[in-house]
Amino acid sequence: MGRYMLIVKATADSEQGVMPSERELADMGAYNEKMVNAGVLVSGEGLHPSSSAARVTFSGGTAAVTEGPFGDPRTLVAGFWVLEVASREEAVSWARGIPFVDGEVEVRKIFEADDFGEEFTPELREQEERLRERVAVRHGG
Repeated sequence: MGRYMLIVKATADSEQGVMPSERELADMGAYNEKMVNAGVLVSGEGLHPSSSAARVTFSGGTAAVTEGPFGDPRTLVAGFWVLEVASREEAVSWARGIPFVDGEVEVRKIFEADDFGEEFTPELREQEERLRERVAVRHGG
């Protein structure tokens, strides 16, 4: 099993704040329910347009803030799902079932502790686990 993020790319409409229709919301609700019933959905959210966002860029140890909006919608993220599935192929299969008329979704594997090798020492693993537990308690997960 592994976690995969389905990254929904922005569109001109999503960047203009165009909200989905009742039909689109119903279709998405049914899709989300299907993933919940299958036990694969970990989380998923839509994002506000980049016009209400800020971008923090680091260079030479200094952080600079740029206010949105940010250029080409195809380079931006409009939402995401995190799935826990057996393989990349299964994640892609779920992505193919998204009830979009138009759009683009990128499927990316999320790093797991074992992916970091020896550099992720037992002490660092223990710290990571403690932090995850605290987050789960705080946010009910």
